[in-house]
Amino acid sequence: MGAAFENPDAPFGFEHGPFVTGAFAPLFDEEVHESLPVDGEIPADLNGVYLRNGPNPRFEPNGIYHPFDGDGMVHAAHFDRGRVVVRNKWVRTAAWQEEDQSGKAEYWGVRETLKGRADRPIKDNANTDIIGYGGYALATWYLAGTPYLLDPITLETVRAADNFVQKPGFGVSAHPKVDEFSGELMFFDYFHEHPHMTYGVANAQGELVHHVPIELRGNRLPHDMAITENYSILHDLPVFHDEAAYAAGRHKILFDSKIPTRFGVIPRHGAADTIRWFDFTPCFLYHVVNAWEEGDEVVMVACRFMPQRKPDGSIDEQRTAHVIGHLGMDARLWRYRMNLKTGACKEECLDADYNIEFPGYNSALTGRYTQWGYLVDHDPDTLRWTGLNKYNTDTGERVGEWTDGHDCCWYSEPWFAPADNARSEDHGYVVAFVWNDSTAKQELQIFDAQNMSPGPIARVKMPHRIPPGFHACWMKPEQIATK
Repeated sequence: MGAAFENPDAPFGFEHGPFVTGAFAPLFDEEVHESLPVDGEIPADLNGVYLRNGPNPRFEPNGIYHPFDGDGMVHAAHFDRGRVVVRNKWVRTAAWQEEDQSGKAEYWGVRETLKGRADRPIKDNANTDIIGYGGYALATWYLAGTPYLLDPITLETVRAADNFVQKPGFGVSAHPKVDEFSGELMFFDYFHEHPHMTYGVANAQGELVHHVPIELRGNRLPHDMAITENYSILHDLPVFHDEAAYAAGRHKILFDSKIPTRFGVIPRHGAADTIRWFDFTPCFLYHVVNAWEEGDEVVMVACRFMPQRKPDGSIDEQRTAHVIGHLGMDARLWRYRMNLKTGACKEECLDADYNIEFPGYNSALTGRYTQWGYLVDHDPDTLRWTGLNKYNTDTGERVGEWTDGHDCCWYSEPWFAPADNARSEDHGYVVAFVWNDSTAKQELQIFDAQNMSPGPIARVKMPHRIPPGFHACWMKPEQIATK
């Protein structure tokens, strides 16, 4: 690790690309911080844990590095009656343990190889999403691999959640959904071979109770899904591997504007032939806010990636694919409606002016109607979030916003934390980490969810930078397994 201390802004040098330098440079220590200084006051009715997953490579990469390559590291803020303890720890995946023994990188990145290649293996590293499931935190990876269960307080890796994972077709996507009313976990896997997707349900005890093939019209690269009280919504998007590049072992994606975006609505425990497909304008979709049922309609609110345009207004397919592949997101808040009785469907832009992504909401209502979403302002050129917003998902109105500076701030994905004995959907707090380039200070910021625009009600001062990551969640005390 000597190089890390010689040049902490580029511990592996500059030849592996920008995502391991500067603000993206990894940490090399697992730490626990108590009694951190606070500007303001941590609310006594804020109780639970904020967890944020993300890539943090432990060893010098092989070749050009992409954020999806990094070892999963979870940062957590555990709130307990006005106090907070902040921790960080790597997810002890099978690959992490293998490299721990060898002392070097044994795997290749997504820009260097493809999943499934034995000669240049890609790392299944649980670095993308994290959600509360069955009393634990579940860490997952974007290419649909093996999820890992973590203790949400200590961050110790409990075990691989592989009792319902087999390959191909039984991996767990980056964004499985938990129904907090039933405790069930809904997930999909996607892969290059026919039928290209599978869909499954695990019960609250971690047992696989339902699993069916989902036939797509070719290889696809979906990222998220949604659930309602009775249905799951699967994504068939016009983004896929270039077949010639794939045959040569290279990772190259294409966007085809002639292929519609399709959403498939399937009963939660439905057979494969019960799925209903609805066609919409071609686009890519990274992240859903939430979905629910309104009479005969299934409603889904999401962040729609906007296809890039040529000067003549037509879709620039090559540039759209390039931007998607390099995480340079350009998305708008969008609403989709699918009528299960008539087959009619409708889509509408809720806010055309702001590039917003990485949504949080009151996860206790996953699959039920939610009026409020909490999203980031996204830098279109890189994986940087410059501010926070509260949105009314009925009207598309931005009703709260905050940044300490669009030019200098790196926020994490915000999540809603309900107050004890909450009296409404948005009675509680919004929590996020933020690094400020201009002041070289790292904070954990806490906002009043009902009134975000005045800024944080508490700023927890942290001793060093936290690298940018991917997804976060909030777990209430009653969601955490007791020993």
